[in-house]
Amino acid sequence: MSIAPLTAVIVEDEQIFLKELVLSINWDKLGINLIGTADDGIKGEALIKETEPDIVITDIRLPGKNGLEMLSSCPVNNAIILSGHTDFEYTKRAIRLGVFDYLKKPIDDDELEETLARLAERVREENKELEIHKNADGMEIELPTTVQNHTVQMAINNMKENCTKQIGLADVAEAVRLSESHLSTLFKEVTGMNFLQYMNALRMNRAVYLLKHSNMNISEIATNSGFPTPGYFTKLFKRYFNTTPTQFRDGC
Repeated sequence: MSIAPLTAVIVEDEQIFLKELVLSINWDKLGINLIGTADDGIKGEALIKETEPDIVITDIRLPGKNGLEMLSSCPVNNAIILSGHTDFEYTKRAIRLGVFDYLKKPIDDDELEETLARLAERVREENKELEIHKNADGMEIELPTTVQNHTVQMAINNMKENCTKQIGLADVAEAVRLSESHLSTLFKEVTGMNFLQYMNALRMNRAVYLLKHSNMNISEIATNSGFPTPGYFTKLFKRYFNTTPTQFRDGC
């Protein structure tokens, strides 16, 4: 069975560099469809919200809205930053947004392809694991909610309390007083899931409950379950349950 290609968009205001990225990267070999480009942060935000790509490649310094502001207002879980500027504050913000890698211009094509290959592998692995924790009825995700590790238990409790908010690994790591890399590794070892998988599963279970037991519309359920946009919520829901939220509710 063939593997469905991932999707990507590029947001870059230097037209020569943008054209080079489009033409020089072997997208087919990577199993990635480049589905759009934009040359400023406002257009980039609109493109991301419209297409909901698996991967975003973006510069930081963009007209209209900088790349980090753009990413923070979009449903992006997997991004690569390309920048001609090394700024510690930018780097810190990128880490908090869960950016996969931060590459300095001028970009080496081989380095970018290698980074994209690693990110694509991670995205595909996460997609495969979506099925692992479902119950027999396919409409609730089984999660380890009580674990023997005290720090991970604190992290889980924090995630449960705040899953309806826009929080990420950096926020939870700060709450339990660990570095992000340490918490990420420990969380995976103890729970068998990475941080994002667990957080999305918490939010999905809340969404399923609201679909069954509330009169909220889909947009309200998305917001009240911690998802940044209704479109992103619907896309992720279909990945987990092979049906849309509306179809699921109609079948209840």
